[in-house]
Amino acid sequence: MGNGNSLKVRIQKLGTALSNMVMPNIGAFIAWGVAASLFIATGYLPNSDLDTNVVGPMLKYVLPLLIGYTGGYNVHKQRGGVIGAIASFGAIAGSSVTMFIGAMIMGPLSAWLLKKFDEKIQPKIKTGFEMLVNNFSLGLIGFILMVLAFFIIGPVVAQLTEWVGIGVEAIVKVHLLPLANLIIEPAKILFLNNALNHGIFTPLGTEQVAEVGKSVLFLLEANPGPGLGVLLAYALFGKGAAKSSSWGAMIIHFFGGIHEIYFPYVMMKPAMFLAVIAGGLTGTFTFQALGAGLTAPASPGSIIAIMGMAPKGLGAHMSVLTGVMTAALASFLVAAVILKTDKSEGDSLEEAQAATQTAKAQSKGAASAVLSETISPANVVQIIFACDAGMGSSAMGASILRDKVKKAGLDIPVSNKAISNLTDTQDTLIVTQEELAARAAERTPSAVHVTVDNFLATPKYDDIVSQLVGENRSDTRTAETDTTGVTVDVDLNYIDEVVFAHAKAEGSATMGQATLELIFKNHEIGIPISKAANENLGHFNAKNILVVTTIANQTEAQRFAPNAQFLIVDSLVTTPEYDKMAKRMHK
Repeated sequence: MGNGNSLKVRIQKLGTALSNMVMPNIGAFIAWGVAASLFIATGYLPNSDLDTNVVGPMLKYVLPLLIGYTGGYNVHKQRGGVIGAIASFGAIAGSSVTMFIGAMIMGPLSAWLLKKFDEKIQPKIKTGFEMLVNNFSLGLIGFILMVLAFFIIGPVVAQLTEWVGIGVEAIVKVHLLPLANLIIEPAKILFLNNALNHGIFTPLGTEQVAEVGKSVLFLLEANPGPGLGVLLAYALFGKGAAKSSSWGAMIIHFFGGIHEIYFPYVMMKPAMFLAVIAGGLTGTFTFQALGAGLTAPASPGSIIAIMGMAPKGLGAHMSVLTGVMTAALASFLVAAVILKTDKSEGDSLEEAQAATQTAKAQSKGAASAVLSETISPANVVQIIFACDAGMGSSAMGASILRDKVKKAGLDIPVSNKAISNLTDTQDTLIVTQEELAARAAERTPSAVHVTVDNFLATPKYDDIVSQLVGENRSDTRTAETDTTGVTVDVDLNYIDEVVFAHAKAEGSATMGQATLELIFKNHEIGIPISKAANENLGHFNAKNILVVTTIANQTEAQRFAPNAQFLIVDSLVTTPEYDKMAKRMHK
């Protein structure tokens, strides 16, 4: 592997380490957010017992311990998870600050140390002493790290909190309020929000209210706009669990005022810090320009509480609301760009719909790719789709291939995993995307590897199945098709536009259009692609137009455009014919 690829692998590992710790625990964050929005003193169902005995302890102990356990588990499985939780507890107990950062450090670090110890010692353990050595090594190493974390990590994070407070207060005093968000937004995500809001802004803001009747300081940390923008971007452009859970988190955050609910969504993708900073800067600039302020702290930071604390008058309320909305817009725009350009995780809603259609479709045609190795049922006992998070696109790709394997009469399990959870076993076929291939190969050098451009639209699945069943697909081509699999009657040299024809099923035509656009883009083909109902095909009735349609719709479509060229497929959503046509056009 060259230096460039090696650097790329390292960057990918660094960029996804945080996500692998946070993503599995989003449900716990949501559970805590619901409890907090209901039972804290300013919640909708205030309950001092539940607030004291559930909400507070869950934030201080349960969530950081889950992070520490998950970080350790990712490094050294069950033993790593246990020692990760033990070491993280030392950091939690050693500070009054919420110890997510400490858990993110101690979880993986303690598991890595235990893993190195096991690699050295376990091969030397005498028969019959395995359990004794394993249990005591974990317990003693965990104890030492717990004590070290208590005395080191706790004080370090406490000092960090103090420094953040000093920095923010200095910026506020010189009237550079928007710049304060350069510290406020990242500090909030690191769970220093309460120290900022109640330790700094509330005393200073109360002083201002006594003088001028309102203070913008109450809006700096409490502004729900930056978090709203990030959650909205995940809801529209996110992947997997982050996408599906963001809608509920949005309600808890914006109306419940529990901002901590969106922190994991930022932590799992560090570039999102840019989004919340942009939102915070924009919101504070707007507040300052419009003279917005509150008469008292908004606690929790709900839009309801914020509007309730605004001074009397429509103008005062509108200036506050405008600042919140501009912050949300700026955060959303930056977050949307980050998510749209990030190809490391799952798929969009359209791709999910396409996968559902594809899983039902019959496989057809010849494969156009050569696998990294020749495969057969003799050397493949399982197939694993691997991606960054182990969900989203890999799950959908696994569903597509599982359907094809089943229809071919093969009894080979097809599953999906995160690359970080792969183990090196023989007789395994690993399918992954090209940009992640180096990492997958590094973790599973004994496996057979296949790379694809797109988990949802690739002819390689047919090639995998054909080799597993021992077919020579080149011998099964009919006389009506050439070596690329495209109908001979189609003259691809004179195609100026491709049109997807549909009757009532416009959705399939839309998804087929999106699939072919992606394939054309990958092959640098600039031919425009559109869709049209059968009755509108008269506008495309020319030899230089290629109409793509299904067997069921062929007769009707040809009636409206008899002079056009036609490509007939089983499914408009995904067919190997698109890749073969693109390759022939590209020559």
